[in-house]
Order: sequence, then structure tokens, then C-alpha cells
Amino acid sequence: MHQVTRLHYHRHSKLLDVEFSDGVMATFSAEMLRVLSPSAEVRGHGKPVLVANKRDIGISNILPVGLYAAKIVFDDGHDTGLYSWHYFRQLHEHGDSMWQDYLDRLQQANAVRETKLDIRISS
Repeated sequence: MHQVTRLHYHRHSKLLDVEFSDGVMATFSAEMLRVLSPSAEVRGHGKPVLVANKRDIGISNILPVGLYAAKIVFDDGHDTGLYSWHYFRQLHEHGDSMWQDYLDRLQQANAVRETKLDIRISS
């Protein structure tokens, strides 16, 4: 199994860098991690739930879970997925096809990645 040796989240670009013990570096968007969450809420206990409207999602926290996973807390409140080192590696190796499958399912459901309502608060 490939261990993760470093996680680095870039708040501005909303990208998470994942470095593995064999030197492989992978980068994932917060949106991809949210819509492909390994949580039961998203995976639907065998029947995947389509998660739409997450293009602008961000990560608010990342918590280690032992020496095998990370719990990612998203700014929409979703925090139930445990991203194992194995799952990060799967995303790295098969992410393109997983993402395309997600986009195909969005299109079939007539859903979109964009948020439903743009809300901004200025000071």
C-alpha cells in the first residue's frame, strides 16, 4: 500500500496536493473530492447519490485518522467521508474516468456543477 506522506491544501485555488511515499504527487480539486466522497451519504450504500452544484466548494479542515486516512471537512458541512490512502491512490490512478462518469451522470440527470444561488456578503 502506498502511504500518504503529505497533504497540502491551497485555499485560493481549492486544490489538494497529495504526496505518496513512492514520490508520486497527485492534485485534486475540492469539488472532485466532494462529489466523489467515499462517504455512505454519497455512495448511497450501493446506489451512488449524485451530488451537484459543488463547483465552488472548498475545504475548511483536514483531520488525520490514524495512519491510514484523512477526514475532510467541506465548507458545505459535509464531513462524513474518510479518505484512505488507498482511496487517494485510486483517485490518482482512475480519477479521469471517475470524473467523466460523474459528468455523464450530471448530464443524464439534467444537473449542473454550478451553485444554485450566488450569495455574497460584503463588509
